[in-house]
Amino acid sequence: MDTAKLELAAQRYQEAEAALDAARADLEVEAVAFLRETEEPDAPAAVARITGWTPADLSRLAEGGGGQRV
Repeated sequence: MDTAKLELAAQRYQEAEAALDAARADLEVEAVAFLRETEEPDAPAAVARITGWTPADLSRLAEGGGGQRV
């Protein structure tokens, strides 16, 4: 039995998952910063359009969301 391919696939998956988590965290930080720093009335709509997040997602994120995924 050759487990090398399985181990490689598992490693690639774990690395991709870590990269996705880091990208999500970066996106959340940038979205919150944009919402807090702008006075544009359509800012939430712009963030929702760019991210694909719902207004409810944005509300949870802006309130500190407790680490919940958006």
